[in-house]
Amino acid sequence: MSEDTRQRILAVAAELGYDGPDPRARSLRRGRSGVIGVVLDDRLSDAFRDPVNVLTLDGIAEVAGAAGVSLLLVRSPLDDERGMAPLVDAPMDAVILIGCNVRIDPAVAVLRRRAIPVVAIEADVIEGAVPIHLDNRDASHRAAAYLRELGHRAVTVVALPLDSSRERGPVDAARERSSTAFTTMERLRGVREVYPSAPAVVTTGSSVEEGRIAGAALFAPGVAAPTAVVAQSDLLAVGVISAALEAGLRVPEDVSVVGFDGIHVDDSLLHRSPIRQLTTLVQPFVPKGEAAARAALAMLEGEAPEPASFRSELRIGDTTAPPRG
Repeated sequence: MSEDTRQRILAVAAELGYDGPDPRARSLRRGRSGVIGVVLDDRLSDAFRDPVNVLTLDGIAEVAGAAGVSLLLVRSPLDDERGMAPLVDAPMDAVILIGCNVRIDPAVAVLRRRAIPVVAIEADVIEGAVPIHLDNRDASHRAAAYLRELGHRAVTVVALPLDSSRERGPVDAARERSSTAFTTMERLRGVREVYPSAPAVVTTGSSVEEGRIAGAALFAPGVAAPTAVVAQSDLLAVGVISAALEAGLRVPEDVSVVGFDGIHVDDSLLHRSPIRQLTTLVQPFVPKGEAAARAALAMLEGEAPEPASFRSELRIGDTTAPPRG
């Protein structure tokens, strides 16, 4: 049409308040919603308190956005009173699971029957899902081996949740057997390969406060404190360090602490100490998310998706040293 006709049509549309085709109708015609669903194993209220989830989502959003695809955050069916309904009924072209465990298998089976591609980041083997792996076990083994080289013998693990109950407390054999948290157990197994009898205490989640609570118990008066702590996240590690300082201990002179993630942490207690950098395992959050989004988009285009595996790097900071004596 001529430019004059085009402008008159646009003017009438603006006058009528018409903004273009209804996206719902457009999605019916195309047979796609233009949406990738993202399912986090954490409750959504907790998920965004953890920078790891945020940075992983950044990677997913970067690739999906460049392809003109939107993201929809979906509550895990394991934490929703409606069960699988939100995951199964949501208008999505593909689903990316972040840290979800094997109990989500029935929901994944339904998605696969609907021909919805599924990608799983840091999950146990889920049938039909394209895996994006992180070397949780091997990385934790390297961290523990480093502590052993420094001369540490009394090492305790401060762990992420073992299951959906999110109960604090010591980890015994029964709790290990019943655990459904793949990442938690992989990181624990890595440490146990070096320290087979290393005790572990579980927290309710990855936060500085949970680390403080666990650390306060480890460094309580009259308790035989470990000379080193392997925390399964940097936020937990900062909390453990804060508890040690509050108990009058020096880090790393009296107790060494290793984290996992490589995020930027900011805690006021650390500002009153000489600690400037945490010894930790640095993982590639954004590339993990990008790989997951690329795999999902490939399947939508009928292409073969590429599984991916990523390696964490041990970064030596100010929080580890040989034990006293």
